[in-house]
Amino acid sequence: MNRRIFIALAGGCAASWSFGAPAQRIGQVRRVAVLMNVAADHPEGRPRLSAFLDAMRKLGWRDGDNVRFDVRWGGDDADRDRQYAEELIALRPDIIFVTGTLETKAIQRENRSLPTVFALVTDPVGSGFIDSLSHPGGNETGFMAYDYSIAGKWLDILKQIAPNVTRVGVVRDPGTPQGIGLFSAIQIVAPSVGVEVSAINARDADEAGRNIAAFARPPNGGLVVIPAADRGAAIAALAARYALPSIHGVRSDVIAGGLASYGPDRVELFRQAAGYVDRILKGAKPADLPVQEPTKYELLINLNVAKTLGLTVPPVLLARADEVIE
Repeated sequence: MNRRIFIALAGGCAASWSFGAPAQRIGQVRRVAVLMNVAADHPEGRPRLSAFLDAMRKLGWRDGDNVRFDVRWGGDDADRDRQYAEELIALRPDIIFVTGTLETKAIQRENRSLPTVFALVTDPVGSGFIDSLSHPGGNETGFMAYDYSIAGKWLDILKQIAPNVTRVGVVRDPGTPQGIGLFSAIQIVAPSVGVEVSAINARDADEAGRNIAAFARPPNGGLVVIPAADRGAAIAALAARYALPSIHGVRSDVIAGGLASYGPDRVELFRQAAGYVDRILKGAKPADLPVQEPTKYELLINLNVAKTLGLTVPPVLLARADEVIE
């Protein structure tokens, strides 16, 4: 047999064996590559990763014993995402756990065969990661961040706390799928809530500062802040500076000075993702595991910010809150 043909066939068999029958590799240390969509110093980064690793331990995977975790922190930075995706795939892991839409895109560009579990992806079908939620159809499956219907809840909460708001600026990165899709969803819902909506592009801190300052000049403005991996705290600070009531999708933004947040329990999503990683390491195929939406959402209200803005939070909303900062 031609030597080149033999090598190609052998390589193809190895790739098929790695994907199709991972449970047969008994006695070997399995390798799990992890690409995070936040920087290592993000306030929620370590708790999320710890939740994933703890859940894996409870499922019997002991780091350094029967599994090795290779972790990279992308932080929604395109260059870092590309570099880390290449690095992790070169390690030939048994499975990849990736968080965030941009990071999942980076992994997909480099890999179409390794089993992949994603989390915190806004629109996995529209982004081309899977065929459908119930039947992913390829090498990827995982957990959505939220459905676009969350846009209506953000506007409703903002109006309950700040009823005088008639203009809503949607702070977003227009280069991300969630920045485009969620802005469109908010535009659709806005007339029923009685607000005018405009986009506030925030690709970086400088652009966010300029555009939020301009938006804040007329009265009765408020902000909906679409989650961005490492810019939420800076945007919350800008909202405070210009006395703009703000609703966020990430709890750490509220701890940093935002008015309120409503979104999925991200730590819980990481625990659930460990269950899928475990099942795939034991032989399940990603194509057979449906993509799941969050089942637990959290409402966080910063009463200190509300008082500073001269706002009174309705008792009904306070009773619904999972956490109140006083």
